[in-house]
Amino acid sequence: MNGAATQRRLLDELVERSLAQHRCPSIAWGVLEHGHLVVAGGSGLLHDGAPPDEHTRYRIASMSKSFTTAAVLGLRDDGVLRLDDPITTFAPELADVVGPAGSQAVTLRHLLSMTSGLATDDAWADRHLDLSPDELDLAVQRPLFAHRVNESFEYSNLGFALIGRVVWRATGTRVQDHVSRRLLEPLGLHSTTWTFPDGTRWAHPRRLVEGEEVDDALVLGDGEMAPMGGLWSTVSDLARWVAWLDRANDAEAHDEVGLSASSRREMQRMQTYIGTSTVVGRTSPSGYGFGLNMRDDTDLGMVVAHSGGLPGYGSNMRWMKGRGTGAIALANLFYAPMHELTLEMLAALHDAGAIAPTPVQEAPLLESAARRLVALLNDWSHQRADDLFTDNVPLDESYALRAA
Repeated sequence: MNGAATQRRLLDELVERSLAQHRCPSIAWGVLEHGHLVVAGGSGLLHDGAPPDEHTRYRIASMSKSFTTAAVLGLRDDGVLRLDDPITTFAPELADVVGPAGSQAVTLRHLLSMTSGLATDDAWADRHLDLSPDELDLAVQRPLFAHRVNESFEYSNLGFALIGRVVWRATGTRVQDHVSRRLLEPLGLHSTTWTFPDGTRWAHPRRLVEGEEVDDALVLGDGEMAPMGGLWSTVSDLARWVAWLDRANDAEAHDEVGLSASSRREMQRMQTYIGTSTVVGRTSPSGYGFGLNMRDDTDLGMVVAHSGGLPGYGSNMRWMKGRGTGAIALANLFYAPMHELTLEMLAALHDAGAIAPTPVQEAPLLESAARRLVALLNDWSHQRADDLFTDNVPLDESYALRAA
């Protein structure tokens, strides 16, 4: 990162401003370059009177959806699940999850891409992470739909609880355990857990009540709603997660432990168009992939992200697709808007010239054709032209004119 000291000051200023503006007790943050965490820090104070760092645990809420999604796509790749089968194929107890008249049957694809039509339920779902199996059964007896299935974007946390139920019925194992065994352990994300991080430095949940900072509700345990938002993690672990996801976009990407490169790219490909949205004054078309958001930013290019919000926590991870550059911010305040901070961080680094331009990656076939074209133009031959061009070229404009 060019001018590291200057860029560090710039980032520190942005974090301190966000801390003060939103009255966050603490923010832990980090920036990736070339797929590595190159700078990290912490502002504010934890309960122990010291600032957080890249190893402090926060609950990352809906950022968990990308982990759940990766596990599901891995099971799909293994032939255990099919995204386009009705969810009742494996979980017949979900027979009441039926959209309005004229709807398709709900599938895993709909749930992953937020097109199931199930109504947005953030405030309710966030208070029910520890839902029991019986309580989930009751919740799906009369599910609320905002739209017909597969017609428009509608963010549903309940949908990810249903994904968890389907995985459990299909495999006999909770999706949380698939995430841990397939992803967290082999990727070395040892500070990312579904269970309470007892015995480690962690950020206590806080909220503002009539302008006063107070403790939020007791931390909920790991239950049926947890696949949508139950993970705890750190800036350090999330930097490795972001880098692993983004490496799939490299021209020479290869399969790695956990999930194939093609399936990781599938997560980061827009499946559902949301519309234009404005964040910190930057208006961009946006959409949802599988467990991830994306924005087509005029300056930054395609940016992949996901926020997390729970009572007592707010978080965001964001990266410039295929460029190895990203930002992470975790706060312990009720729905703290860290999506604003990470976008400001990347935009500020871009404006300061600290982010390298997108490298031009020439396809080998194009490079070979370019060399042959240069040779042809320097020494024209109709025969070599025929060898190089498709048959429409002389029909569109004769070789005689092209050689002149």
